[in-house]
This record gives sequence, structure tokens and C-alpha cells, in this order.
Amino acid sequence: MTQTRTRLERGRSALGPALALVHTGRAPTRAVLTAELGVTRATAGAVAAELEALGLIQVDSRPLGAAGAQGRPSHRLSIAPRGPVALAAQVHADGFRAALVGLGGQTVATAPGCMTVPADPAHVIDAVVEAGARLLRETGRRCVGAGLAVPSAVAEPEGTALNPLHVAWPAGAPVRELFNRSLAAAGIRGDDGEPVTGFAGNDVNLAALAEHRHGAGGGAQHLLCVATGHRGVGGALVLDGRLHTGSAGLALEVGHLTVNPEGPPCHCGSRGCLDIEADPLAFLTAAGRDPGPEVSLLQQARDLLREEYATEPSVRAATCRLIDRLGLGLAGLVNILNPDRIILGGLHRELLEADPERLRAVVAERSLWGRSGGVPILPCTLDHNSLVGAAELAWQPVLDDPLAALGVG
Repeated sequence: MTQTRTRLERGRSALGPALALVHTGRAPTRAVLTAELGVTRATAGAVAAELEALGLIQVDSRPLGAAGAQGRPSHRLSIAPRGPVALAAQVHADGFRAALVGLGGQTVATAPGCMTVPADPAHVIDAVVEAGARLLRETGRRCVGAGLAVPSAVAEPEGTALNPLHVAWPAGAPVRELFNRSLAAAGIRGDDGEPVTGFAGNDVNLAALAEHRHGAGGGAQHLLCVATGHRGVGGALVLDGRLHTGSAGLALEVGHLTVNPEGPPCHCGSRGCLDIEADPLAFLTAAGRDPGPEVSLLQQARDLLREEYATEPSVRAATCRLIDRLGLGLAGLVNILNPDRIILGGLHRELLEADPERLRAVVAERSLWGRSGGVPILPCTLDHNSLVGAAELAWQPVLDDPLAALGVG
């Protein structure tokens, strides 16, 4: 009896680590799960069966190998196709987007919304939660929690947006509190009948977390992510699988690195920061284009780069200018942080793809570690990675303790 109880307790403690392995694609079979957890086949089988009973994963016993292969084929493990989801929300300078994201970073449904983001953050947060609630009603999926990505540093643990420079919110807006209030008002509840818990984070931090777990950052121990979305430039660092957010959630404000001391004034009070030297507005301005109101600045910059880079000298010159500014900033970060991989998102991804050799050469020339061996610089690979990262915040309690998070046992 004691031996059986010990095995059961060991299996319960392994549920979270096992789910995390399947969630990140590191345990595609029960044999790999057994090896990664360091448990017996019987314990791994019991853990997989429990996660399947919770509706989180699917265990497929059909042969995985080719016909005639030696040994017993291992059971395949995958995300349950109709499993629960997290409600993910993102607010940016040009509006918002809501989505439902399952385990494995799988986007189940999405709903964009365009609006002028008002000075009162409650209005846009209510709108994005309403869109998410509608997606939940339409799909009929269970909801485990919610995550919100915002274009601002977010102080921890309060969840306040400290410097929302590109939206008109007041400094210190209590975005997490407002998000939870809106989730409760919308009637979004978990399996226990209580309102789901909402979390909030900086959009680039969350993009980096998503890319590390499901995209271009997989396997990196010291991952640096730099991205420009609708306005400004953000950065994030993932160390050994966890976001490095500093003592209060404010680390890696890379947008305020000076890369052109004679450049235009920045919102932060300095001059020539990455934030205004290497974002979509800077690209459009350098190319001599006046942005219009029809679509977002990011989309206008992307369209211009894709359609006219090969034929228009002003666009090529603007591309080179932004690559040089971005490379100078990346080189400084490489000297300070010594990452083993850099990933670029938003318009920076397209700049990298337009002239990868130029960007890599600027970084190598200006950084000690770049000259001694180089740091891989790769494009982000996930669509809507900030949304996927927001969902990761909501999924984390389930990954930590599935039974407690789902109110079972």
C-alpha cells in the first residue's frame, strides 16, 4: 500500500513538468516523456493518462515507427484538439486583438479590433474582453485564464503600466486590476465557477516568452528579443526559460538606448533612441513617405519595404539607415548581455530579411563577442507572438500544478 501511494504521489508531482514537456513539444512520445521525467514507464503512463483524463492532452497508441521496426512503438502525445483555452488580449497603438490560445501555443480563434485607444484604459480593455467573450461563446471552449499584452513596461506584482508612451494612458494605469474587473463583468468563469484570473505583461516580453517556448527561441539559454510593433522599440531577455524582468518588471527597456546622439528628441527626454530611430514611423519618414490613416504604421512600413525595396532608391536608403541604427543598438546589447541568440520581430524581422548580411556585419563590427564568433540573429517565427505570450501567462498556473489550477482533487 505504501509503495502504491508513493508512486501515486510521484505521479501527481510530475503532472506539471509532464504537461510543460508536451506543451513545448519536447515530449512527442511517452518514451521521451519517461526519459525526460526520469521516472518508470508505469509512472509516465499514469501521468499521461491523468493529463488525458483532464482533457489537456491526447494519447495515441497507434504505431509511430515504420512497419517492421524493432521494439514496441511508443504512444504518441499531443495536445487535446478540443481542450481548454486561455483568453489572450493585446492592446497596441492602433487598436487591439483578442484570441483564444490552447496548449502548445495553438491559436484557436482570433478577433482584431481597430479603434483610437482612449486615455482611459478601461474602455479598450472592456472592448477587447468583450471580443474575447464572444469568441468563447462561439467556440464553446473552456477557459483557464486570461493574459493581456500592453505597449508599456508593467510593474510587478501590481500589474501597473508605468510608461505607456505610445498610448494616451496615464502613467501607473492599473491595467491588471482593470482587466480582472472586466473579465468578471463579462462573466468569463473557469470550471470552478469563479471568474478566471487575468495577468498582464509588456508586449515584447510576452513575444519573447512565446518564441522561446514555441518558436525561433527554442533551446536558447540566453535569448535576446528585440522588436518594433506599431510604435517604438522593445526588448526582452529570457534566461534559462524564464523572463528576466528585473527587480520590478522594468528590465530591458532597449528602446531608450541612444544610437544617434544628434538625432531627434525621444519621449524619454534623451535624443536619437532606438525607439524613434528604428520603428515603423522612422522608416516611413526616412523613405520620404507621409503615413496615412487607412492602415497601421506597421502595415504601411511592411508594404513599402516588400513592394518597393528592389526598385526605389529612397526605400533602400531608408532600409540601410534603420539596419545601421538597429545594428548599433544590438551590438551594445551583445556587449552587455552576451546572449546566445537574438531574435527580431515586427518590422525588424523584415529588415533582417531584406539585408541579413548588412545587419550581421554591423553587429559583428561593433561588438566584442560578435567579432570573436558571432551571435545567431534570426527572425521571429510566430504570428501574433505577443498574444501567444499573453496566453502563456494564463497557462502558467496550469503548467505549475494542473490539478490545483483546474480545481480537481
